[in-house]
Amino acid sequence: MGSIRPSSIKRIAEEFAEKHQDKFNEDFENNKEIIKQSIGGISKKTGNLIAGYITRYVVKKKEKLQREMEENVVA
Repeated sequence: MGSIRPSSIKRIAEEFAEKHQDKFNEDFENNKEIIKQSIGGISKKTGNLIAGYITRYVVKKKEKLQREMEENVVA
């Protein structure tokens, strides 16, 4: 069963992921450091929640692009 995250975490994470697409990747530790540097004064837990959601968001986006490319090749 998956984690349920507050909508505020999702909104912040998606905004960061879209603004800084080139910085974030599938590595949670890397994403955590970027969040820590970008947003000063947030709690460790909140930073980890945002970084975790960004990691998952990047993975889902990559998988979606890959599926679309495979569908285009088959069609």
